Amino acid sequence: MRLGGPEIILILIVVVLIFGVGKLPQLGKSLGEGIRGFKEGVGDTGNSASTTSSAAVTGGTSQTTELSAQEQQDYKEWQEFKKWQASQAKPEDQA
Repeated sequence: MRLGGPEIILILIVVVLIFGVGKLPQLGKSLGEGIRGFKEGVGDTGNSASTTSSAAVTGGTSQTTELSAQEQQDYKEWQEFKKWQASQAKPEDQA
């Protein structure tokens, strides 16, 4: 489903009526910052996962020290969750 010219104009009119002309620059700025933050978050997730994976594959602690404090905390919490998940497994699930 594609938006044509009349649909976009109608959406813009509704936005102007709801937020007013004075709020549009602030709204655009907030939307842009949100999209930028989302893109950075998605990009950071891929980088931290690859760094963590390489540390796990090499088995060395030097790779782990390159992680930020937050990434190390996240990794520790993930390991604890996996241990908890394994302890909650039923005996028939393990077979």
